Amino acid sequence: MNMNTKRNIDVLVLSDVHLGTFGCNAKQLLKYLKSIRPKTVVLNGDIIDIWQFKKRYWPDSHMKIIKHIMGWVGDGIPVYYVTGNHDEMLRKFTGLKMGSLQIVNKVVLELDSGQTAWIFHGDVFDVVMKHSRWVAKLGAIGYDMLIRINRFVNFISEHIFKKGKLSLSKKIKNSVKGAVKHINNFENTAAEIGISNHYDFVVCGHIHQPEIRKISNEHGSIMYLNSGDWIENLTALEYNNGEWEIYRYNESEPEEMDNELEETILSNNQLFENMLTDFIQIRRSREDVADGTAIAFFFRNIS
Repeated sequence: MNMNTKRNIDVLVLSDVHLGTFGCNAKQLLKYLKSIRPKTVVLNGDIIDIWQFKKRYWPDSHMKIIKHIMGWVGDGIPVYYVTGNHDEMLRKFTGLKMGSLQIVNKVVLELDSGQTAWIFHGDVFDVVMKHSRWVAKLGAIGYDMLIRINRFVNFISEHIFKKGKLSLSKKIKNSVKGAVKHINNFENTAAEIGISNHYDFVVCGHIHQPEIRKISNEHGSIMYLNSGDWIENLTALEYNNGEWEIYRYNESEPEEMDNELEETILSNNQLFENMLTDFIQIRRSREDVADGTAIAFFFRNIS
């Protein structure tokens, strides 16, 4: 793909990026973001993994994702940050508006087709999240460890045995009936509520399962969509010319990333200062920068 040619997209939906974890494919995501020009952006939860942020892991490549998104905000592109469970700390800022950036718990978009899309992260349907939050956090740590093991296994598979990549977590989820049932229940519950509220589309994240399918019941039907994740699936949802599509990152494409200190690790204080400086620079040519500290405030809260 020629990185100088950007694809125009009416609506971009990203979720479950999990910046701040070892499993996040930030370099691939940045390459994708640089290749598109969206009119509206919905960050549908778990963009920054605040649950695991205390590990002090924040490479330059993760910071570049934030800077790129804030560049969109500086250009006046509407950006909705929908809070998820891994970035639930941001829920204290729900309703905050800074230029074209809004922090919300859900959003209903009126599409150019006249249809409505109900967009929210989806953790509200997770029984574990509601009743055993410590189990969910423990599971997140275990999942991150599994991803790190998976990368080592893939290195051996590709470079020694000359075979393709494997996904240990996908194999586990697909082989456990309870996991499959959980995903089906999640999708059906979201669809049922969307139908009862007369929406045309219900758009979620949370379960890391990219999907577009029609779900029907005795009261009607709705298109259920899930944007997937940037841990394993490397997917996003794109709405253009009245149609939704799942974007899937093509790993066979040559990397055209910047080579400047991609894996320098930033401390929380460095991260806060860089974030605030970049935001002020972006906003200086537009509006009052007084609210700029709010977007970075939570970094100091978890220092």
